[in-house]
Amino acid sequence: MHAYGAAPAYAQAVLRIIDARTGESVDAAPARRGLTRVEAHASGLDPTALRVLLVADLLVRALELGGTPVWALLTGEHEQAELRTAARTLGIRPFEDGGDLGSGLGEAQVLHVAAGDAATTGGVLVAVAPVESPTAVVPDLSDPGALRLALLSHPRDLPVRLDADALDEARRTLAHWRGSVADWARRPSRPVPDEARAELRTAWETDLNVPDVLGVLGRVETWSDLPDGARFETYAYADRLLGLELTRDIGSLA
Repeated sequence: MHAYGAAPAYAQAVLRIIDARTGESVDAAPARRGLTRVEAHASGLDPTALRVLLVADLLVRALELGGTPVWALLTGEHEQAELRTAARTLGIRPFEDGGDLGSGLGEAQVLHVAAGDAATTGGVLVAVAPVESPTAVVPDLSDPGALRLALLSHPRDLPVRLDADALDEARRTLAHWRGSVADWARRPSRPVPDEARAELRTAWETDLNVPDVLGVLGRVETWSDLPDGARFETYAYADRLLGLELTRDIGSLA
């Protein structure tokens, strides 16, 4: 990886997502940038339902970063208040109530985010694999940042096992990154390198590949000859998608 490569490849990038119904990659937002509806289908407070909302949150963030207006809704029948509260704790932005969907907003695309092969009508189906939690049905929200990172570290179409080891590893990684970002923030700011920005955009715009986004951050951390100010800006830029509060500890270092 070089600090300044060729012309940025991200300028014309378009978010593409696998439609679980067909197995084909499709544009998440039409070329004319019309309104895209992201509809999360989840009921009950359990780790899988929370993962569905997290994937929907990532879709909304990625679309907005690409300049697409988004209408985000939540549909379901059970424990919606509890699920919404847990989602807020996890850093998931609020969803509107999907109980009365009207079609008068002129949306150009509809993305359904649901567990497995849940029955949905029309649009694109973004399937989310289940979360296997050996200790509890209700997710542990005592360290929401670690829980969010643990869920983000795996492709959304593969099951996740949320055990003590997975959460401890996420907790250590997050603490390390937040500490590094706080340290880098003390240096003069530098632009995000074009190559790093392009790699990040390519990763999340290719079927929302968040594990590859995390991999780019790992490489940027050890990228030789890169000014710390550029590392800081790269992590802050990626966190607009990740929502991990990577800049939270700025100013806390002596």
